[in-house]
Amino acid sequence: MSEQLRTLQVVSPVYNEENMIGLFYEALKNVLVKLEDRYDWKILFVMDRSTDRSLQVLRDLAEKDDRVQVLGLSNRFGHQMSLVAGIDHTDSDAVIMMDSDLQHPPELIPQMLDAFEQGNDVVFTIRREPKDSSAIKRMGSRAFYRLMNRLSELSLSSGEADFRLISRRVADVFKNDIRERNQFLRGLFRWVGFERVGISYDPADRIEGVSKYNWSRMFSFASSGIVSFSKKPLQYAIFLGIFFSFMGLLSAVYTFISFFISDQVPSGWTTLSILVSVFGGIQLFFLGIIGEYIGAIFDEVKSRPLYLVEEYINID
Repeated sequence: MSEQLRTLQVVSPVYNEENMIGLFYEALKNVLVKLEDRYDWKILFVMDRSTDRSLQVLRDLAEKDDRVQVLGLSNRFGHQMSLVAGIDHTDSDAVIMMDSDLQHPPELIPQMLDAFEQGNDVVFTIRREPKDSSAIKRMGSRAFYRLMNRLSELSLSSGEADFRLISRRVADVFKNDIRERNQFLRGLFRWVGFERVGISYDPADRIEGVSKYNWSRMFSFASSGIVSFSKKPLQYAIFLGIFFSFMGLLSAVYTFISFFISDQVPSGWTTLSILVSVFGGIQLFFLGIIGEYIGAIFDEVKSRPLYLVEEYINID
């Protein structure tokens, strides 16, 4: 009978989650065992090199349950590359990506599979903002999605999460064709197209630990998304350059006139101030934008592996 079942793999990145892995595994397993009449399932944990006992906890789970697979990365390659590594090591009809901190509710999986069986190759989720989250974080999240949609040709839903299901043919596209070094997966899964549908959910309260996405990582994540999918910042830089140059010209004319009609302006001081502040600021602003794009090109040219695997557990 198992040969007639569809196959399902749940890919879950792990980083410093030793206290959550066991809870997540039990909650996820309780949902998956109810699907055994429809799916032959496995759980693939991608271990982003951690500083706690997460890997040992996963080894113990894999020893007790051969449906638990572990991919141990040799270094910390980040959340997005952990998902890429997981996709590369799947061979199932459906692949579900979700975090191991239980903020992505396993109870949503049957609904995602129903949408998959209706012909959708991508089933993405939209996170409703919890009421207890900070106003600054909510405003920052909304601002990012509005900015992303304005700068690129994508149309991302506000709150779109990395909790999603993809079909085998979408996974094959990422295995064989999309091998970028700085992958912004939320944008790429929109870019590849195919039939897709979204499902909204309420994130659960965090039981243990804190979010791994601090402000620095969130800014880097947003910057990566914009650089990956838009050239408009470079185009805007041209218009800003023209605007500030025009403003500088007006200020220079004003300073020149003031020099002859007023004795209150120190000779040469205002002109020097304008040149240093306006044009220096413009140059640094442009260099920063250009540097982001050059850095992305530099990463691609080096052609380093996207990740390195140190350990395989229950994986052929």
